[in-house]
Amino acid sequence: MATSSAADIVQAVGGAGNIESLTHCATRLRFQLRDASGVDPATVEAIPGVMGAVPQAGERFQVVIGGGVQNVYNDIMALPEMKDGGGAAAADDDIDAIKARERAKGVRGKVAWIDSLFEFLSDSFRPILGALLGASFFITFMALMATLDVIPDWNAPGVTLDPSWAFINLMWQSVFVFLPLMVAYNATKKVGADPWVGFAIMAVLMLPGFTSLAQGVEPTALFGIEAAQVAIVPIFGIPMPIANYSSQVFPPLLMAAALGPLYKLLRKIIAANLQLIFVPFFAMLIMMPLTAFVIGPIGVYVGAVLAQALAAINSFSPFIFAIVIPLAYPFMVPLGLHWPINAIMLLNIQTLGYDFIQGPMGAWNFACFGATAGVLVLSMRHRDTQMRQTATGALAAGLLGGISEPSLYGIHLRFKRIYPRMLVGCFVGGLTIGIGSLLMGLENGVTTQAFVFTSLLTIPAFQPTGLYAIAIGLAFFTSMFLVIWSNFRTPEQQAEFEAARDAAEAAAAAEHVAPAAVEAAEPRTIDASDAAPAVAAVPVATALLERASIEVLSPLAGTVVPLSEVPDPVFAGGVMGPGAAIEPTGDTVFSPGAGVIAAAQPTGHAFGIVLDGGVELLIHVGIDTVNLKGEGFDVKVKNGDRVELGTPLVTFDRAVIEKAGYPLITPVIVLNADDFGEVTPVLEGQVAVGASLITVHPRAEMK
Repeated sequence: MATSSAADIVQAVGGAGNIESLTHCATRLRFQLRDASGVDPATVEAIPGVMGAVPQAGERFQVVIGGGVQNVYNDIMALPEMKDGGGAAAADDDIDAIKARERAKGVRGKVAWIDSLFEFLSDSFRPILGALLGASFFITFMALMATLDVIPDWNAPGVTLDPSWAFINLMWQSVFVFLPLMVAYNATKKVGADPWVGFAIMAVLMLPGFTSLAQGVEPTALFGIEAAQVAIVPIFGIPMPIANYSSQVFPPLLMAAALGPLYKLLRKIIAANLQLIFVPFFAMLIMMPLTAFVIGPIGVYVGAVLAQALAAINSFSPFIFAIVIPLAYPFMVPLGLHWPINAIMLLNIQTLGYDFIQGPMGAWNFACFGATAGVLVLSMRHRDTQMRQTATGALAAGLLGGISEPSLYGIHLRFKRIYPRMLVGCFVGGLTIGIGSLLMGLENGVTTQAFVFTSLLTIPAFQPTGLYAIAIGLAFFTSMFLVIWSNFRTPEQQAEFEAARDAAEAAAAAEHVAPAAVEAAEPRTIDASDAAPAVAAVPVATALLERASIEVLSPLAGTVVPLSEVPDPVFAGGVMGPGAAIEPTGDTVFSPGAGVIAAAQPTGHAFGIVLDGGVELLIHVGIDTVNLKGEGFDVKVKNGDRVELGTPLVTFDRAVIEKAGYPLITPVIVLNADDFGEVTPVLEGQVAVGASLITVHPRAEMK
């Protein structure tokens, strides 16, 4: 199917924005739509390459393609509009599915308000990560210049830089000084209020005129917390605590949390035709004083308390702290629990002048990147092109940008053997920082004077640089060598991968041989959407030369019924092709003849076989059993396998399938019936394994 047809399918089901998820089975695309009411099956069926369209309950919609469904699925997922706006495959390797699965292990996904809280935090920070990353490189550059004695200690109190270097220093300050405004915008947008109103409310607290109100007033510790310094100034006789809100993140978060409900209330009580003017006005009228008098100081206090608590733990034992942080982060990041820690890092830098969390965190990041490097080495060794590309991109994002998510969601959470090896790397890196801190007498462990992303480029920003570099290096190589030594796949997964790879390579090699053989025998034209064109080419030519009827034998023992009785309109209507259906009495599907396995679904629910006579068969075990995702199925063959009559293909657990409520009726379909004459099923009734089931006659002109 051409890319244009793939785009037509997406458009026909309502566009990428209407697609919540997309999967496929042996013959059809399975869409989970946001709204299926407007999808016209006739429009979908008119698209070239589409064999049928089946609306289903629950906003689900199936598009029948046939043997080339994998190619069509790939074409759809490669469309630009599907990159961000459409749903991805709802399989284990889908990033959104992985995130949801991991979060479901904790309170997220189970306790609604906790889930909403962390979504609020992540969406408040995620859009500005690019700006933070860019600023961190400026900070690293300044740290490197100071290390090389090109400039004085740029972040020390009382240091005056040359105007040229002072300008470079302002480049990172532009992000961190005005960070509260960025957070206020994102957080307000998340709660459904006007983000510019939230921006304006927070901006009041950052105006030079606001801070000048405290001129000449001695700051005091708010509620006895030294990190929360405020100047108390009377405003209309009411004491207003005035603090330095630069780089603060808790005040804008609390402000937005209060602004959201207020905005909804104002929209309810103000007439619709007046909301444009008066909702923002009253929101600002209420929230600006409330934020200045109450919310802002509370935010400063909350942040200071959390920062002080972590500082106390680190002061008590930098050794333990350095080990706990890298071991905790691999579990915090999938749950989204690292976002509040980022806020505390920023607050530490503002109040203490340094941060002690990012150093141990670097051990986790580089252990993560090392595991990815191990996967990259193995993927090259195993000729795994797809994983090599994934690992290369993830490793580049990690080592150069300090971003762990591509490695974490793209690789590590998909293969459970990686995590234990990576945790060893985390422990080794943290232990190195802990022991080094004890030997060097470091009261706060490895620190940094700026918020940076832990990458290769930001190593100079950490002090002592040598200890930090050794720790992250050990974390990286420990994880990498452990993954290389033990593999990231289980032995079963590795065997399955190698079989699929070898079959694909054999099929690719056959493409150079099959066309010549087919051309000499004057066979049918092999369409690109066929299930296994390269493998099937020579057998088809043989069948056409023989010009004889072909008997398709029964793969199951049971009762033969017409296809029209199959509870699925695609099979019942003959959309896939003619054939018969069997109500099985046993639990094993056998090969109905000698041939080649063109498609063995890992879920065990469907098999494509090209018989030596040239007949292409689909055996579909049960209806909608793909939803079991392999549960209850023991697959005996793989793509490219040579099978003989009676070779077991799959054993299934009837109890599992019946308990799930799926019919066990098994259609046996001739997919390429157009290449032959009449296709005649046997009479209804009992049938044994190996008994005649379908007769495929040659075309009249071939006799």
